[in-house]
Amino acid sequence: MSESSRPAGEYVVVRRQPGQGFKRGLLLVFCIAVAAAAGYAGGLAQGGFQLTREEAAADPRSEELETLRAQYRETRQELVNLERGRAVDEQALKAARYNIVELETRISELEADLTFYRNIMAPSETSKGLQVDSFTLVPRRHNGEYGFKMVLTQVGNNKNYITGLVAVNVIGSLDGEKEVIALRDLSEEIDDLGVKFRFRYFQDVEGSLRLPQGFEPFEIQVVAQAQGRKASQAERTFDWKALTES
Repeated sequence: MSESSRPAGEYVVVRRQPGQGFKRGLLLVFCIAVAAAAGYAGGLAQGGFQLTREEAAADPRSEELETLRAQYRETRQELVNLERGRAVDEQALKAARYNIVELETRISELEADLTFYRNIMAPSETSKGLQVDSFTLVPRRHNGEYGFKMVLTQVGNNKNYITGLVAVNVIGSLDGEKEVIALRDLSEEIDDLGVKFRFRYFQDVEGSLRLPQGFEPFEIQVVAQAQGRKASQAERTFDWKALTES
């Protein structure tokens, strides 16, 4: 039967399943909630990102901190470089000072040698022939023991050799009395009363001596006696205290 042929006031019965409307409503509410949550989350994320950028731009302390950190790193590196440079400079300075001392010592020795040879080759009128040039003492480890060195020279005419004997005496006090002790009684290296010499320009006489216990030395007396055609005598006295303190 068509709808046009239906009698007025007639009702049409439609079959519906129980709970279908409730399910549709619940699904609609769920979709709306999901859409709202997604929109809120997106807006929050965008707003939070913008806030972070704005806070970073508004706070200049972060840039200042980075600048200070960079300056600290540069200053630290400069300090390390300076420390290394200072160590190198100190080492170089120490080496330079050591070299200067060595050079000064060497210069002093050369000047003394030059004066020594000049005096031999070009003497004054009052100093010619056999001379007692010097006498040195060096204390040894053992108490009362010394190393000695004396230098004899022939000043002026050095064409011929000069020969002779040199005697050394130590003058001092023993038990309150004056005592003169010959070098041969103080040194195991000297057997005779005089030490023989033969040279043209100069000769060194070296050895060691030991003072007897209780003996107090005052002076060292050196007497050199040349023999033959150049017979002459040279004598010189050295102060013990001056020799041991120099």
